[in-house]
Amino acid sequence: MTLAAPPPDAVLAEHMHAMGARARAASRALGLMSAADRTRGLTAIAAALRAAAPDILKANAEDMAAAAAKGLSASMLDRLALDAARVEAIAAGVETVAALPDPVGRELARWTPANGLDITRVAVPLGVIGIIYESRPNVTADAGALCLRSGNAAILRGGSESIHSSRALAGAMRAALTAEGLPADALQLVETTSRDAVGHMLAGLGGALDVIVPRGGRTLVERVQAEARVPVIGHLEGLCHTYVDGAADPAKAVDIVVNAKMRRTGVCGSTETLLIDVACAATLLPKIAAALEAAGCELRGDRRSRALLPHITPATEEDWATEYVAPILSVAVVDGLEGALAHIDRWSSNHTDAIITEDKATAEAFLARVDSAIVLHNASTQFADGGEFGFGAEIGIATGRIHARGPVGAEQLTTYKYAVRGTGQVRP
Repeated sequence: MTLAAPPPDAVLAEHMHAMGARARAASRALGLMSAADRTRGLTAIAAALRAAAPDILKANAEDMAAAAAKGLSASMLDRLALDAARVEAIAAGVETVAALPDPVGRELARWTPANGLDITRVAVPLGVIGIIYESRPNVTADAGALCLRSGNAAILRGGSESIHSSRALAGAMRAALTAEGLPADALQLVETTSRDAVGHMLAGLGGALDVIVPRGGRTLVERVQAEARVPVIGHLEGLCHTYVDGAADPAKAVDIVVNAKMRRTGVCGSTETLLIDVACAATLLPKIAAALEAAGCELRGDRRSRALLPHITPATEEDWATEYVAPILSVAVVDGLEGALAHIDRWSSNHTDAIITEDKATAEAFLARVDSAIVLHNASTQFADGGEFGFGAEIGIATGRIHARGPVGAEQLTTYKYAVRGTGQVRP
């Protein structure tokens, strides 16, 4: 499939603003529909994705061929790739979202102050959400499903690398919505690969966008946060750490660290730095290193780790600040919990950090003191995923402190309003 040339800017601006207007109308229509209507739409989408699997895989093959020709890295190609199992996982994820409790209309609090008013805080949709993402075609389905579950309309702008895959996914989803009598414009894909389209979204589409969610690398997120004129739910890079404490179970430590780094090196929950307590480094670090290297991981270490592993590459300051998205791991020997906390405090992106220890007091101190969106004890950082949290899917891992933090699922895509019921009160 040949991509059309980007339209002239005036035409693109008109097109993008029209998308925003249609999304706003669709969000209002969704607001009049019941939870059962949205569930029916989601169930139909899952079925449509399964039926369209051959077309989705054919489109993905086009994207993969173009990406390989561009010389994309193995990790980036893994993010982009779809096969029958991954398409089935996408459809199953939509079904999981369909089965979630509907977040809209939840009574969050209710009270009666001295004036006798009955005040209720009620969950409502955010409205129209713009999602800007890079090479993961599954985000098209995940984001669309989560927005529908939470009563929001979505405008999706994926990366040029995944344009054919995203078109096939969005086409199947929109057809399913139409067949079920739901507004297809609740899910719209920006089909031009022009970067100017992102600029129009950041400007808010004439007031149509209520919030933007960027999902991608540091360059994308920083641009969105710097230029957006609407609120942003930020997803920064996953500079994740795993700390192996002196009281760690050696077998657990080896298994968890290898999984945390090597299960999929291209995901944002992949561990990028291994910290190990000096109390166990001499006996345990060589075992962990051997398992990592056997799995194909390159190690880069500080002075103390290289004293135990002389063959590994010296780590630089840049290594501690790098999300490799590749089978590369930085290693540092630290002075117990305090040393680990100091390193994480300096270098972590506040995404996901983990401790491996059998000492419960040390574990609880780590969980309390590490200021990241997700902190784990005796578990792989690769569990930093909305599906693993029971959300069905996620739009991203929010690393900020406003509105949402951690996996952003359907519940996190709602805000609230106050419904106040009186019996004739007037204010004195």
